[in-house]
Amino acid sequence: MARSFCKLRPRLNAGVLLISAPNNEDLATTIFRYIDRVQIFDFEPIEQNRPTPTQIDFHYMGIVDFDLCVALQKRLVYESGGRDDGHIVCLLCEHPPLISIGRAGSRRHIRLTTQEMRRRKLDLRWIGRGGASVAHSPGQLAVYPIVPLQYYGWSVGQYLQRLQDGLLDTVRQYEVPIYKRPGRFGLWGRSGMLAAIGVAVQNWITSHGAFLNVNCPPLSQVGIEANPAELACPGDPPTMSSLLEETEACPTIREVARSVASNLAQRFGSAQAAWHSGHPLFSEIVKQARDRTRKAAS
Repeated sequence: MARSFCKLRPRLNAGVLLISAPNNEDLATTIFRYIDRVQIFDFEPIEQNRPTPTQIDFHYMGIVDFDLCVALQKRLVYESGGRDDGHIVCLLCEHPPLISIGRAGSRRHIRLTTQEMRRRKLDLRWIGRGGASVAHSPGQLAVYPIVPLQYYGWSVGQYLQRLQDGLLDTVRQYEVPIYKRPGRFGLWGRSGMLAAIGVAVQNWITSHGAFLNVNCPPLSQVGIEANPAELACPGDPPTMSSLLEETEACPTIREVARSVASNLAQRFGSAQAAWHSGHPLFSEIVKQARDRTRKAAS
């Protein structure tokens, strides 16, 4: 079977690399794993003068089970692959307490034993997204855009920049001092990381996304290295922060979700952000999960 190759050009114009995809992996996945480790490379645009979105559908879900939300994203990625109109969907939600570990994360970043996690009723999920370990809880806004990158001619790096800028625009609206780190995607406040970014790309369609801490409890108490030493810049706080810790007048999470939708739509080049409560496919996802549970118990 022929192997696929793609040319990467460093932002510093230091040369060109050839990335070879294994036979059992699509090229986009290989490149994304590579860029997630190096994080100073960006793709050359596939084509110029691609179309821009006319409308993005934002679905505000409230508090949603993490596994069910992952299943919904997989369904949306599958459906996006069968369309040719560049439709973009974005899920906005919160999750019950849970820790997810991305490709740059490790179990050693969690300073809790298995017994301690059980006592705190904290589940652990290994997820095929970029980024390190993230502690989730109500009060943290999860942002999951489903974007067909190839339709718009966006590289993974360009998409990540748009996603980060949309969050940056939102946080700045609340007059919170915010910092970015060279070679990393995410946002930092005075007392720690405000927003973590970690996406997955399958057949050039994105899933997962970003996590913005709004009014969640102090995640430093969870016992997780949100900013592990091997990824941190000198002087970075090792913990997560939140808008509640950074500003006196903290907005509600629904207000922040509205702001994120508006700013992301602009950063994605859309003329309109359509707002929906819930998603029509979610009840089907829940039913399928219940059916699987009943079959496993029988």
